[in-house]
Parts: sequence; structure tokens; C-alpha cells
Amino acid sequence: MTENDPNAADKPGTPPSGTPEQGGWPAQEPSPWSAQGQATQPGQTPQGGQTGYAYSGYPYQQGQAGYPTAMYPVQTEAARQDKQRGGPAKLVAGVALLALLVGGGAGVAGGYLAAENTSGGGNTVNALDTTAPAKQTNNAPEGSVQSVAQKLTPSVVQLQVQGAGGGSEGSGFIISSDGYILTNNHVIESAAQGGNITVVFQNGDKAEAKVIGRDPTTDIAVVQAQDVRDLPTVELGRSDDLQVGEQVVAVGSPFELAGTVTAGIVSSLHRPVTAGGQGDQTTVMDAIQTDAAINPGNSGGPLANMAGQVIGINSVIYSPGSSSGLGQSEAGNVGIGFAIPIDQARRTADDIIKSGHATQTYIGATVGDSPSGGAAIGEVQPGSPAEKAGLKAGDVITKMDDRVIDDANTLVAAVRTRAPGEKVTFTLQGGKTIEVTLGGQPVPSN
Repeated sequence: MTENDPNAADKPGTPPSGTPEQGGWPAQEPSPWSAQGQATQPGQTPQGGQTGYAYSGYPYQQGQAGYPTAMYPVQTEAARQDKQRGGPAKLVAGVALLALLVGGGAGVAGGYLAAENTSGGGNTVNALDTTAPAKQTNNAPEGSVQSVAQKLTPSVVQLQVQGAGGGSEGSGFIISSDGYILTNNHVIESAAQGGNITVVFQNGDKAEAKVIGRDPTTDIAVVQAQDVRDLPTVELGRSDDLQVGEQVVAVGSPFELAGTVTAGIVSSLHRPVTAGGQGDQTTVMDAIQTDAAINPGNSGGPLANMAGQVIGINSVIYSPGSSSGLGQSEAGNVGIGFAIPIDQARRTADDIIKSGHATQTYIGATVGDSPSGGAAIGEVQPGSPAEKAGLKAGDVITKMDDRVIDDANTLVAAVRTRAPGEKVTFTLQGGKTIEVTLGGQPVPSN
């Protein structure tokens, strides 16, 4: 029987049944919901100016908000007769019953039964008397969130940034034992033109870091911690074979809470999202959508599969009315976050480390949304991959290879997932196909 049971016989306001000998109302006593013998409904003030409830035939002094203030029953004639008949046990039970009334009807029945069992000398079991179980081992089940956390957390860092415009914090992860760290451009951007970046490792150690290179168009940056060695590195996975519904784990420093681990799934793939929440077509990325809880401060941290391999970089969350970079927004998690696919991030980071700048994949034409669906080609740059392939202003691209292109941002995001030099096939409105060899151009970071 529960507190919400409408048929509960023990809840307040429901008189017990039975004869006086069975624990019901004492014989010849006034109704328990009456004062001075005048019938009153529960919750109402009895006639005669006295307020108060009585239970099991024992009237009690009234306190604030209708609760009793005296826990000793008034000695009515019926009570004295009960005491003479050997009724102290019933009296004690009645007091216990009333004391539990404040907790609700369901607690009353349990408290009453417990009082009777104790008075009967039954065995008592106390959890405080039991022996603590053996300590858990560190052998987490393979493929569990726990095992991913154990593998990944030592390689995730907190980045504390001080720039001309103030301070900010974000996350990153170690990709080389000599201190290279992959993160978001918007996490360290304020320090790129003069500022300080402090790396806080999982064990609490700190090191200063310098910017190696950054790409605002993909929201990717590489920094290097100074005077460090033998750092634990992450294992990079791949993002081109992800499946919707696949379980993932995010690690980072949301709201400065370093080493926070959350879990979820891949909610969707190939979401065109502007990097860092800037709203600029030049920063559109082909994002992984996840419902893993990520919040401001998670930016730059890893999104991993259940093998503990990094498959994305957490970058943007959706907030009603806008998408915001995780390092700057005051918004909170609503179950829609976006990560940069690791295939794209890996290629960009490799370019930055080897050459000091990123290389952007492009076709050399402006694009806009077509009213009938698809991406409409605008101006075509002379000598560009688009011109060499025969694309003309006014052409509408509806597919890139097998991927449907429903607007301009989708085309930009799809092109960015490929490396310079790759060949792709565009399907135009009307069914014509054109093969384009994608080009590459350096990305200015300052």
C-alpha cells in the first residue's frame, strides 16, 4: 500500500474500522473527527472555537499548521479504561502512529507495524552492522564508459587562456609525448596575438604553452606545452565509419570542472554547423551531433568511441535561438552538441605541425541556396577547380557523390570533409554529372 493509494485505509482522515477490541474507535466515545462531540469534517475548525484533530480516540493539543505540539494523550475515560485493561502497548503504538503522521499515510502503517514488531521482541537487521564489501578493482569491463574514462582521461588537459580581452578556459588533448595538444581555435584565439596559455594536466601539473598554428575556418588549433616530455597521448580513431546510435564518451572541463566524463550516443551525422558558432559560411563544418552532455569549457575536448579512440573534437552546442562555441557561451547543455570529425581535424593538425598553417579544401566558386533545393553556383574564379571542371554560374548542385546536397552550407561542409586533390562527382539539377578535382589553399590564421 502506498501513499498515493486512493484506497489506503491508513492515510490521515480515514477512520480505522473494527470494534474497540480490534483496535477501532473506543466504545461510546465521540467521533475522532469531532470536537466536544460536534461532528466536523477533516481540515475544518470544530464548533466551539477549538481547533485540532484527534486520532484513535485520543485528542491532542493543536499546534501550528494543524500539527500536534503535545505528544502526550489527554487522559479520557476511554484511555483510563484501556490502561486498566493492560493497554500501555496500544498507547505507545498510538503515539508512534501519530508521530509518523507528519510523514504521510504510507509511513504511518509502516511505523505502526514496526512498533508492534519491536515490542514483540522480533529480530532486528541493521545495515550499519554489516561488513563493508571488498574494494572495487581497477579492471573496468572492456567497452564500458569506465574503461574509456580510464584510458582517455590522463591525456585530456584544461587550457587556461589570458588574452588582451580577458580570460577564458577550455579543453584539449595530448597528441604527442613532447607536448602537442589539439584544441579549438576559439579556445586559444584571444592569446594568439599576445597572451598566455597555461596547460593543466590531469595530475595537477602545469606548463606554459605556445600557439603552433590555427585554422579559424575549421575551428582547429594546435598548441605545444613547454618543457615537458613522456606525456600520455590519445589514440585517434576515424570518423568516416560512424553510425547513428553508436555510443560515445566526452571528456573535458565544463564550467572549470576538469576531468569531467559524460556519455551519450551519436545522434546524427553530417550536420552543417558554423565552427565556433560564428555564423559565417567560410567556417561551416560537417559536424557529428551527439547528446552526450557537453557544456561551456568542453570546447577542444575529445569525443571518443567505446574503444577509447578519439573520433571528434567537441566544439559547439545548440541553445534555443543560436549555436554557441563551448568555450565562450553562457548557455548550458540541452542534449544537442556538435563535434568536428577527427578525420578532418587530423589532416588540419598535421598541416599545422608540418608547415605552420592549415590547408583548406575548396572548389573556387561562391554558392548560395537554390529556391528549388540544392546549392546554386555563383561567381566562378578563373583557373579554379570549378572552372577547370566546367561548372558555370547558375548551375545547381543536388548531390556530391552519393550525398544529397539540399543547400549551400551542406555543399561547403561536404567539400571540407575531403582532402585537396581528391576527385568528387557533382550531380546537377536535371541529372548532368561533372567530376571535379578538389583544390587546396593556405588558410591565413591572423
